[in-house]
Amino acid sequence: MKTSIATVSISGTLDAKLRAIAAAGYDGAEIFENDLLSTHLDARAIRALMGDLGLACTMFQPFRDLEGLAGELRARAFDRLERKFDVMEELGTDLLLVCSSCSPQAEGDRERLVADLREAGERAGRRGLRIGYEALAWGRHVNDHREAWSLVRDADHPALGLILDSFHSLARRVPSSSIGDIRPEKLFIVQVADAPVLDMDYLGWSRHFRCMPGQGEFPLDDWAEAIRRIGYQGYWSLEIFNDRFRAGSASGVALDGYRSLRLLEGGIEHPASTAAALPPRARPSAIEFIEFAASHEEAEALGAMLRPLGFRPTARHRSKDVTRWTQGDLNLVVNCEPEGLAHSFDVVHGASVCAIGLALDDVPGTLARADAMRIPRFEQALAPDEWPIPSVRGVGGSLLYFVDAASREAMWAHEFPHPLEPAGEARLIAFDHIAQTMQFEEFLSWLLFYVCLFDVRKTPQLDIADPMGLIQSQAVETPDSGVRFTLNGSLAHQSLSSRFIQNYFGAGVQHIAFACDDIFAAVDAGIAGGLERLEIPRNYYDDLAARWGLDPALVERMAARDILYDRDGEAEYFQFYSRAFARRVFFELVERRDYTGYGAVNAPIRLAAQARHKPEFLD
Repeated sequence: MKTSIATVSISGTLDAKLRAIAAAGYDGAEIFENDLLSTHLDARAIRALMGDLGLACTMFQPFRDLEGLAGELRARAFDRLERKFDVMEELGTDLLLVCSSCSPQAEGDRERLVADLREAGERAGRRGLRIGYEALAWGRHVNDHREAWSLVRDADHPALGLILDSFHSLARRVPSSSIGDIRPEKLFIVQVADAPVLDMDYLGWSRHFRCMPGQGEFPLDDWAEAIRRIGYQGYWSLEIFNDRFRAGSASGVALDGYRSLRLLEGGIEHPASTAAALPPRARPSAIEFIEFAASHEEAEALGAMLRPLGFRPTARHRSKDVTRWTQGDLNLVVNCEPEGLAHSFDVVHGASVCAIGLALDDVPGTLARADAMRIPRFEQALAPDEWPIPSVRGVGGSLLYFVDAASREAMWAHEFPHPLEPAGEARLIAFDHIAQTMQFEEFLSWLLFYVCLFDVRKTPQLDIADPMGLIQSQAVETPDSGVRFTLNGSLAHQSLSSRFIQNYFGAGVQHIAFACDDIFAAVDAGIAGGLERLEIPRNYYDDLAARWGLDPALVERMAARDILYDRDGEAEYFQFYSRAFARRVFFELVERRDYTGYGAVNAPIRLAAQARHKPEFLD
């Protein structure tokens, strides 16, 4: 795949954008006119800079309101076109994007439109240049790529071709099968954007909500496959308008874009027919462990919270100040080493989750895919007798370890040979999900991280009402739901998510949910052991009884234990929350009875209850 990105997609000055694009690994870049107009460098200097950076200038864009005009307006439009040709020659690109007209003065007579496009092609051809015509979703007379192609086809000039933009086609639900009618030599460039499915005007949708492939909900696999099928061999270029990206790091957004194109190349939801030799997305079989960084004092306090949940310190590391806490198949690791990443993590963030281990069948393939996606590995010195566990950088600088599922038992036996306490009764049976909180501007980036690397599906985005503002939440989960992460971010400075980030000094794990078969027994044992619980208002239970028609005795059992409830048809969900440990991380117990969601309807109740304990999330 030949990769490109429009400079409008990222923030900064034009020269800074181009450096970020080159560093991310793109083959070329489209120069957006406003970026050129606002730079201190002239077009020739930009051409030289792109040459030094190894970037092709794939296109100059956009040119608006060319076709369908009459008289003086038409003459002025073609004069502007000639001036843009001058700029293109100085930039060193031969392709100009011409958008379908939105001018209220433009007429829709088809013969006039064809004649105007043919003349534009003739003028471009005389100078060795090309014009790509694109149907804007909100174009006055042409807003469908099928109509744009019919005009280009009938104008029949070698310097005139078509530009396909996924947003304009998929926002209007134009069937991707129609791409099969396009001759590949007349498709001059392909522009790519994803987006959430929204019910709003096309212009506003396009200007504010485009995102990278894999971050939205468009059926990009079918669209891209239709383009490959006709034999297209040109550039695939990102054109993203998004307020979040324009406020973010140019290098970070450019790298996300590169990853998203590689994801599209191999297939977002299902493999592409012509996928390059890219290792397939890995499917984790389980969360193998969660590692906490803590001082000895913090570790003691954490242990006092883990014991009521049923965990016991069952083994110590062979050479490090690291303890393994277990319950059934669940593993928590508490790292009190005085140096190394965990210690640095504790210094910066306080006692918190510094790493997550995922069990995988193909660790080398997963590492190869991470390398292809430019996801950085983490390397650290190992003692001669240590078991090597490869890892990559994850959310908030934490680590994501890749554990070989076939040798996991041998790994634990080797690394933790010194027994401590016997294991207790296993009341919790699995890690249900891990909730990670991040800056709002980072949300889509970390969503893309998981979608690029792992075989996961996305749940629909939700806006959850916090007493202090809205929180955006979305989950990624393996097809068998064996591994689930929920991602959360908020623009509201006083929301629980934002307070966590302020207190934590960055993104990270905010809560861990454990699955159980009998939540009432697990909660009773926890409360008996001294676990502090989140208090849920009585009003909630009075409404619960009325809403679902539940047995009053069941409602009273839940109320006595501060257990929340949701239902989807006959499927049921029970939830219980602890108070926060170290003003950062809290725990959840869940019992699923064929329920696949996350109890989103209860999130405002939980957030309001936590807001009453606001000091526990503040220094």
